[in-house]
Amino acid sequence: MTALPSSSGTTFTPRSLYPMSPQLIFGEEIIHYSHQQHALSMINLPDLFRCAGCLEDGAGKRYTCQQCDFHLHEFCALPYPNQVLKNHPFHYQHNFYFHSKPAKGGIAKSRCDICGEPMKGYAFRCGACSFSMHPCCEMLPVDIVISNHPHKLQLLPPAASSSADLGFVCGECKKRRSGRVYGCTVCGYYLHAVCAKSIVNGLYDSGIKGTEKHTSKLGAAARLASRVVSNFIGGLMESIGEGLGQALVQNVTKGKARQPKKKKKKEKKEREG
Repeated sequence: MTALPSSSGTTFTPRSLYPMSPQLIFGEEIIHYSHQQHALSMINLPDLFRCAGCLEDGAGKRYTCQQCDFHLHEFCALPYPNQVLKNHPFHYQHNFYFHSKPAKGGIAKSRCDICGEPMKGYAFRCGACSFSMHPCCEMLPVDIVISNHPHKLQLLPPAASSSADLGFVCGECKKRRSGRVYGCTVCGYYLHAVCAKSIVNGLYDSGIKGTEKHTSKLGAAARLASRVVSNFIGGLMESIGEGLGQALVQNVTKGKARQPKKKKKKEKKEREG
């Protein structure tokens, strides 16, 4: 599977967007501030990985530690904390700042204003309002061309994208969901921004689909296994407890039953003496 994204406007890429990161760069290796004990090497493999920065999946190009199971998307590895991002087409009225830690705000996680998914790690956040987005979503173009549709797709305004009841069924996942939507200017084809992210993070080119669904199934299986084990242990302890209780009752009963015999023997000895 191959998808070739293109943009009719400005294309935002880490190389041009971040003129110089404070990380030490040695050819294809960097010393990243979040993993200073080892150098990270640029590699390009089609296997699935979980980025230690944004905590989202990826495939293809990434910076990886050859000694640890540590990986970073290229677009997560190059920006640095509090770096300013100006004039972004998704929110050009304010500046963004890169944050390497999740937002503090109670139990509920903040959600990306582009894909609508929770933000668990690295993020770009507006310095004047609550607008925020994943590093991967920041890389999405305003216009996009994909291999399985003949026409150009444009990112729809937030008001239109958020109207799930308008019948925006994604041509990729065949579902309705929250988040921004790309729409065809010629026909009624739509593509979720969260599905378009697979072009940026390498999943589409690597032929990897449905990682979110797969992850949720694994999570559900883990929770089910945990409940089964918990119920088994609870039942076992309950059975053990019942067994101990029964044994204790039996011992007490036997003790009471034997007690009169001892008294009778003692009284008999006293009379004989």
